[in-house]
Amino acid sequence: MEGPKRLSADDARLLELESAAIAGHTLKMIVLGPGRDPLDVGRLREHVDARLGPGSRGRERVALPEAHWVTDDAFDISAHVRRCDGTAGIDERDAWAVAGELMSERLDHRRPLWAIDLVGPLADGREVIVARIHHAMADGISCLRFLDEALWEPPGAAPPPAHRAGAAPGPARPPRHELRRLPATLRREFGHRARDSALDREIGARRELAVTAVPLAELKAIGAARPHRATVNDVLLAAVCGALRTWPAADGRLGRLRAQVPVSLHRRDEDAAGPGNRDAFLNVDLPLTEPDPPTRLDRISGETATRKAAGDAQELYDFFHALARCPPLGRIVGRLAAGPHEFSLAISNVPGPRTALSVTGRPVTGLYSVAEPAQRHALRVSALSYAGTLGVGVCTDPEVLPGIAGLADAIGEAVAELRRAVPG
Repeated sequence: MEGPKRLSADDARLLELESAAIAGHTLKMIVLGPGRDPLDVGRLREHVDARLGPGSRGRERVALPEAHWVTDDAFDISAHVRRCDGTAGIDERDAWAVAGELMSERLDHRRPLWAIDLVGPLADGREVIVARIHHAMADGISCLRFLDEALWEPPGAAPPPAHRAGAAPGPARPPRHELRRLPATLRREFGHRARDSALDREIGARRELAVTAVPLAELKAIGAARPHRATVNDVLLAAVCGALRTWPAADGRLGRLRAQVPVSLHRRDEDAAGPGNRDAFLNVDLPLTEPDPPTRLDRISGETATRKAAGDAQELYDFFHALARCPPLGRIVGRLAAGPHEFSLAISNVPGPRTALSVTGRPVTGLYSVAEPAQRHALRVSALSYAGTLGVGVCTDPEVLPGIAGLADAIGEAVAELRRAVPG
């Protein structure tokens, strides 16, 4: 057995966030085109097993109480790659429902913290791979690197470590400026306490999800047509804002919303062998009371540009890691920063593979990311680009916020509304 590798502080913290309602993993839906025969789960197991070499995080489990990564000497690929019985002949909406049930299931901590479930074949011949990866093992960018390692053909198709689209931190500044900049950063990110909203709800363990897809070219065209160019991420935020204005589950009680936008701080030159987490965030107001779609976009774009130019994401990352040296204070500040009066929902956007992929010879026709909601943040929106399309996944506890499929549809409609309203 290899020597133990301690979990980073970020990874260990994410493991500790599990509760009766929080399972702690992210989910990727990989839609495969129709084949002559159903995908052979045995062949899929052989494919994944052969690609996870010695030292891969996919073959390591967490040893407690010291929280180390250790090689799983009892690794069994059949415990990680399975076919969901009873799913042959279902339609796409039913596949979402199955994925929601899988989302609510916990990963086995006695094994490596990932699982792949094969759903279908659907009525139209497509099949869906539902991959779950614990956040203690990987964040948004490094999840894609793990899938590149385990699934994609050709390998090496995952994007390099990079800042998330539209949310890169600003240029580095000398250390002497850090303390001088910190108060302004904290005012921008935490100086706008929000009122209660329909999203400030306690959630249970059930999960329901839905997805929609929009062409990246449409989002880029909308952003490029604005007087001050907006990013794809700005357009996504504006579309979510527009969709929330019309979503019946909100029942007119959304009030003023702040969206937390996760920011990946992975470096391009870092070692891809250790996925891990290196995330910060920005908090952005969603102007729900603004009736004009282009004006909503311009307000969001202006706010994100200010935060990126000031380097808020890196500043916050350094701030919270400094607080970690004083655990009692760090826990207090962390709870306040994660509270529903600082932000209402998280909206992430991760750049995915730019070229078409396949798995065991079957083309990947759709790729979606779904992240877990949190206590008092009952809605989660996640976007993932793939081969010219932005797939958007939404997730909630259906007993708290019903009708999530309507919100996914409304996001697509909000993009179309922006395209009609923006000349160019």
